[in-house]
Amino acid sequence: MVPTKFNDGRPIRTRHHKAWDDKVRVISGGLTIYKPAIGQWISSEKELFKERMIPVRIACTESDINMIMEITMKHYDQLAVMAYVISEKVIIKQKNELVG
Repeated sequence: MVPTKFNDGRPIRTRHHKAWDDKVRVISGGLTIYKPAIGQWISSEKELFKERMIPVRIACTESDINMIMEITMKHYDQLAVMAYVISEKVIIKQKNELVG
């Protein structure tokens, strides 16, 4: 999930999101970006946060997602980020390239 606003309330511009997309693609080879949704979470200080967030799906290794999470926290100046396993088994079938 990536935010649509910075912690001070300023909207995050498309240009900023695209820079993050570029960084993630370098690590994972691709990503799928979904329409924004409303997220709610309670901080360790018991403060409720409600915000629009952009769900993003990334197929990568655990090491890669940890790197992406670090980049995400810095890029968006976030207190926390979340990632979860959708499946431990991923199958990708590619069409064979025709030669000549």
